Amino acid sequence: MNTSIRTYDDEPEYVDRFRNLGPSHQHRKLQKIMALNGFFEFFQREKTFRPKKRFTQGTIRYSLHKQAHASLQSGINLRDVVRLPAGESMNDWLAVHVVDFFNRINLIYGIVSEYCNETTCPTMSGGSKYEYLWADGEVFKKPTQLPAPRYISLLMDWIENQINNESLFPVSSDVPFPRSFPTLCKKILARLFRVFVHVYIHHFDRIVSIGAEAHVNTCYKHFYYFIQEFDLMQAKELEPLAVMSAQMCKD
Repeated sequence: MNTSIRTYDDEPEYVDRFRNLGPSHQHRKLQKIMALNGFFEFFQREKTFRPKKRFTQGTIRYSLHKQAHASLQSGINLRDVVRLPAGESMNDWLAVHVVDFFNRINLIYGIVSEYCNETTCPTMSGGSKYEYLWADGEVFKKPTQLPAPRYISLLMDWIENQINNESLFPVSSDVPFPRSFPTLCKKILARLFRVFVHVYIHHFDRIVSIGAEAHVNTCYKHFYYFIQEFDLMQAKELEPLAVMSAQMCKD
C-alpha cells in the first residue's frame, strides 16, 4: 500500500470567502472543487461489479439518500456528514448507507476485478496475517476457504439478497423494520469492510495506476467515519487496516 494518502474532502466553499482569496489561493480552491466533482463523477459511473441498487423516488429513504449525497457534494467534513439528521429514523439512515456503500464498493471492486483471479488471489486474504473464510448457513454451512473472487461474488450476492428482501429492508415506511435490522446491517458492513481490506492490501497498485486513489480513499474514509459514529464494527474487525485508518482518519 502507498503510505501517501490522498482524499477529496474539504471545508464548505463560500463565494465571498473565495472572492477575497488571492489568485494562487483561488487556484488551489478551484483544484479542490474540481477534484471533489471528479469524486462524484467516478461514483456515478454505470460500470460496476453488478447493477446498482436504487431507492424509489418519493420515499423517505430516497430523500435521505439525496440529502446525504448533497452533504457530500457541499464539501462538509465527513465526520459531520455521517451524523444522523435531526428527527430522522436511525434505521432509515442505516438502510441508506448500507445500500450506498454496497454500490460504491461494488464499483471499487469492479475496477480491480480483472486482476483478482484464482491464480493471483487463491484465498480471500488481507496479507499473510488475515484470511476470511466463507459461510452462509446454506450452501456453505461451515467456514470454507475460497479464492478471493469467488468469496467476494458470494458476499455481494448475499448482501444483494438481504437488500432485496422487503421483510428485512422494507420499502414502504408503513412497514416496520425488523428488530434484527441493526444486527443485520452490522454484519453487512463488516463483510463489505473485508473487500476494502483485500483491495487495499492486494490491489492498491491498480487503484493508483488508473488515478482512482483519492476516490477510493475518500469512500473508505466516509465508510470508516460512519461505522465509528454508530459503533457498528468491533476494533478487532478493523485491525487489518488499523494503521492506515489512524493515518487517514485522524482529522
